[in-house]
Order: sequence, then C-alpha cells, then structure tokens
Amino acid sequence: MIQHDLLIIGGGLAIMVLFIFLRSFSTVAIIATAIPISIVGTFLAMSLLGRNINVISLAGMSFAVGMVVDNAIVALENIFRHRQMGKTRARAALEGASEVWGALLASTLTTVAIFLPIVFVEDEAGQLFRDIAIAVSCSVVLSLIVAVSVIPSLANKILGGENRRLPALDAMGGRVQSFIADSVFRISGSTGLRLGVIVVLIGLSLGITWTLLPKSEYLPTGNRNLVFGIILPPPGYNLDELIQIGQTIEDALRPYWEAAENPDSPAAQALQGPPVKNLFFVAFGRSAFMGASSADPDRVRELIPIIQGPVFGGVPGTFAIVQQSSLFQRGGGSSRAIDIEITGPDLGRLIGLGGQIFGQVMQAVPGAQSRPIPSLDLGNPEVRILPDRVRAADLGLSARDIGTAVNALMDGARIDGYQYQGEEIDLVLRGEEDWFRTQDIAALPIYTPRGQLVPLNAVARIEITTGPEQINHIERSRAITIQVIPPETIPLETALDNIQSQIVQPLLDSGQLAPPYRIHLSGSADDLKRTREALQWNFLLALVITYLLMASLFESFLYPFVIMLSVPPALAGGILGLEIVNLTLAYQPLDILTMLGFVILIGVVVNNAILIVHQTLNILREAPDIPIKEAIRDSVSSRVRPIFMSVVTSALGMLPLVVVPGAGSELYRGLGSVVIGGLLLSTLFTLFLVPTFLSLAMDLKAWIGRSKTVAA
Repeated sequence: MIQHDLLIIGGGLAIMVLFIFLRSFSTVAIIATAIPISIVGTFLAMSLLGRNINVISLAGMSFAVGMVVDNAIVALENIFRHRQMGKTRARAALEGASEVWGALLASTLTTVAIFLPIVFVEDEAGQLFRDIAIAVSCSVVLSLIVAVSVIPSLANKILGGENRRLPALDAMGGRVQSFIADSVFRISGSTGLRLGVIVVLIGLSLGITWTLLPKSEYLPTGNRNLVFGIILPPPGYNLDELIQIGQTIEDALRPYWEAAENPDSPAAQALQGPPVKNLFFVAFGRSAFMGASSADPDRVRELIPIIQGPVFGGVPGTFAIVQQSSLFQRGGGSSRAIDIEITGPDLGRLIGLGGQIFGQVMQAVPGAQSRPIPSLDLGNPEVRILPDRVRAADLGLSARDIGTAVNALMDGARIDGYQYQGEEIDLVLRGEEDWFRTQDIAALPIYTPRGQLVPLNAVARIEITTGPEQINHIERSRAITIQVIPPETIPLETALDNIQSQIVQPLLDSGQLAPPYRIHLSGSADDLKRTREALQWNFLLALVITYLLMASLFESFLYPFVIMLSVPPALAGGILGLEIVNLTLAYQPLDILTMLGFVILIGVVVNNAILIVHQTLNILREAPDIPIKEAIRDSVSSRVRPIFMSVVTSALGMLPLVVVPGAGSELYRGLGSVVIGGLLLSTLFTLFLVPTFLSLAMDLKAWIGRSKTVAA
C-alpha cells in the first residue's frame, strides 16, 4: 500500500464521518472541497520551496488529511447553526464565518508555529522533520484560507437549512451534548469540585506519562531489502582463506538462491526462510563483507540468522555483524550502532580492557552483536626487517635504500610522477617476480651502488613476529573500539543505560579506568543524545511560542494558560496510543520520528480548547450580564459537535498510516499512534478540564477586580 492510496483512504474515512454527523450531501460536499484544494496546493507549495515528494512528505500530507477539514468543519458547522436560526444563506455565511474567524486563526497559527523550532534540527532526523513540517504547515494554512473564503461562498450558494434526521442518532448526540454541558455547569458551581476535577485529571495524565513512558530509540531501521554483514576472521588469514570463507557461506545459502528461480517448488517451500534474490561477497585485506537481498522484501530480516549460521559455525574465531541495512545509514551499516571507545597510551592495556568489555557486552545487552575495531589481539603475523647499518654502510647502502628496494620488490614503490592531460600519473617501480612466501624474503636481491648483487639477509636481520594489524587514534590517543548493535527488541537508550551501569561504572569504581585511560560512548549514542536534547528544547520552545502567540491573539496572559492545560492529557494519550500499537499491531519503539508526534500534538490539541474559550468570550461580549458558568455551559454545548467532528475526522484520516502495512509504514506508525492517541484522550479531558479551569480563572479574575475596586 503506497502513500497516495493512504491519502485516498484517509480522505474517504473523513468524508464518511462528516456525513454521519451532518447527514447532508450539500454540507459534506462543501467541507470535502477543503481536502483536494489543500492537498493539491501543498504539492505546489512544496515544489516552490524546492522539496521533493517522498515517503516522508507524503506521510505528512496523509496526517494533514484529517487536519485540513478541521477549519472547514468549524466554519461550516457554525454557518449551519446560524442557518437553522432562520437567517438567510448570505447572512448565515457572513456571521457564522466572522464569529469563528479568530478561533480558526489562532488554532492555525499555533499548529504552524510549533514547526518553527523543528526546522533547526540537524542530521538525518532534521531532514525528515523538515519534510513533515513543510507538508503539514502548507496544508493547514491552505485549509484556513479555504475555511474563510471557499466555505462561506459555497454555503451561500448551496447550503440547506435542514439535514436528514436519524432519531436514534440524534437522541444519542443530544444526550451526550447535554451530559457534557450540564456536567460542566454543575462542576463550575463548586470551588472544591473544580479543584478536585483539575487535580484528578492532571494527576492522572502525569501518572500515565510517568508510568508508561518507554525508553527512546534513534531512527527507525526501515524495511530496506538488504542484509549486510561484516566478517573479521582470525589473525593470519590470507586472501585464499577469506575466499574459502565466502565459498562456505555460498554453499550454505545455495538452496536459498536456487529456490528464487522456482519459489513454488517443494524445495523452496521446505526452506526455513525466504529465497535469496541476490548475494555478494567481497574479501580484502584481512576482512570481508557480504550482502544478500530477499525475493520477498517483507521477509528480509529472516535472512539474518540464515547468514549467521555458516559464518559462526563454519569459521571458529570469526567475528561478524549481520544486520538489515538501515534506510538512514550511509554505506551498509546499521543506524543503531553504539561505539564503546577505549583510549589510552598503552596498547596492551587497551586490548586487555577491550577484551574484558567485549565479554561483558553479551551479558549487559542480551542478543546484541558486537565486534572490535580494529582487533583484540597482537597476534597478526608480521615480518620485520632490521637493517644492519655496519654491513650496509660497507656496501654503500642506507636504511632508506634498503626500505625502497624491499618495497619495490614486494609491492611496488612510487619513485616519481608526471602530468598527463592535467592529471598526476604515478611512476611505480616493481620487481619482475612476485614474492608471496615469507621464507623467501631473506633471499630478496639487493643491488648496491657499486654494482654488486647481495641477498637481503646480508644487510639486514629478518624477524618473523606478531603485532597489531593497525593502531587507531582518537584525539591523538591510541584507541580500541567495541561496536555494539542491540537487537531490535531492546531500545537504544536501554542498551546505553545497561552498558553505562553494568560495564563502564564498575570499571570506574574499581579503578581500572583511571586517567589517562577513558571510555566514551559514541556512534548512534551521540546522535540519539544530541537529537533528543534538541527535541526536548524544541518541545519547550513550542510551548512558549504557542503560549505567546495565543496571548497576543487573545490579548491576555490568562486565557492562553487555560488553553495550555490541554497539553498534559495529550502527552498521556500519545503514550497510551503507542502502548496500544505495541500490544496489538507490532513492536514500535519511541524513536525520533515518534517523538516528533508529541511536538505536533501541542499545536493540534489546543484547537479544541481555543474553540471553547473563544466562544465563551464571544457570549460574554454579547451578553455581559450572563453568569460565567452559564456562558461556559452554552459555549461547551455549541462546540461539542464541531469538536467531536474534527477530532474523529482527524483520527480516522490518520488511522490508515497506523494500521495499513506497506512500504514505509514502519517509519510513521509510531508518529500516527502518538498523534491519534493524544488527540482522543486530550479531547475527552479537555471538554471537562478546560471549562472547569476557565470558570475558576474567570471567578478569580472577577474577585481580583472587585478587590481592587473596593480598595480604590
């Protein structure tokens, strides 16, 4: 299922909900115009901004399908309400749109404003965020333009005054509307009851958030059809032996790639995994890498244990990491790698610490794959040529001359270069014969300046010993790195906490890790920490921007504070939505894309609270003598239906992104579940929490005003 299909499904579900609520073809047709106008306009806006249409931007527009009708619903529902009062179409369209214009502007600006900090997030996560931010922002802004221009114009032409009646549904809706409005009215009559409702609902929201908040993850892996393996054989393996390892792997996988030619054969059906479509193996130096793709892209992860079997079982002492290649990783590695960097001056001690940590990793992070970089031994075969300076001087040779000669005979030595058509061409001097056996190195012929030909062992001592293959440095200190890739079922933050508490901290406490020896956790650990901190600050900044923006629109610092009370229930609902997806659909970690859902919720969930507060102020402005609790009851009663309509259409418009499988679904399933869950729970809490706190705040404001009057 591809994203434009999800757009169609989400739009269809939203229109179906509208018809259930409104039961008028003309009314639904008017609101439905907001979807194609906003979505097509978003395509044009993204093209003008130089952004591509990709899986992420299409997911953003799929999220926006349910959101773009919110403004249209509020505008038309209010126009329809005025039409039912007996007003003409033109007057109902004008007064209905004018009455909600301020609320629509406030809700749209808050939704757009929360994306401003997101565009400054760097790295891969920032690139993903920008596409979603631009797609949703353009859609919502266009929906506002549609709501205040197209919707009133169409309503003036085709809107009727009655809808189809369904007595049972109308009765149920009336009872729900009356129950909520009357409950708010009764609660507003008692200060103790109001304080109790506020404390209980906010406390419940914070309790759910604290109890169920999962550990965080970096970027999702995606479902790229490639399993990539890095293989490190024991020290001393030459190229022929590496090729033999590749042959062993190929023989073990032969039934799988032969089955791809005839997937319906009995042999193919008997396999424990999917047929292999492509397979490659590359050997170089003392390491190798390989990759395989599945004939069934949805089953590519099943190839991991199939490849691990011949690697670990057929070649003792081999280190290997076999992982599904990530969509967001450069090259063929994993986006979930934790690098434990051990630095210090003495290589032997570093290797000892590395071996100790390597052995503890499997206990700290069960099921993880790990490998040392570069190695955990000094046993790599090495030939050392030590010049005999006295004998060499007698023959007119220097140590440099001996080194150049050996280099030329063994591997070829660059002696000069020349320019050809603007490019530097190396001149390499090579011997006529290839020397592959270590026992023949002592007989290498060395020409002296006097024209003599002497063997190498006449001017140098040959030692066959062992040593490190390479020595890595980090900030000018020698380093050994243990790369750890946790299993998919263990979040990256959990793995980091386990490594820190079970490996690093005991080494510090025991004194084994005293300066100048240090351990630093890098790789995806650094990326996760940096991006998570950026999102945390962006979340706070989004709260501040939303509050200040509403303060300027309402010309008050009190009412925006009341509206912001809808945010804690949204956080709890988002976490509940994520937990439900984990229990019912598939494992979904709290990755960076999913965290973005909590930022989006700030701009979305305040819309319902804005409608209630704005309508209350309208009623009090038109009838200043009406009691506050009656104004709030009338406001809630008139806004229950548009709130339920907008919330249900938004949730159903996003629902296909959560429940429908397909390419890219694993990228935004978590984001969708957070937004839907937060929207639903926040709406249920907001209908009681915001009016209750609003009445308390207005009473407090009135009491302060009376106190100042008496004092004056």
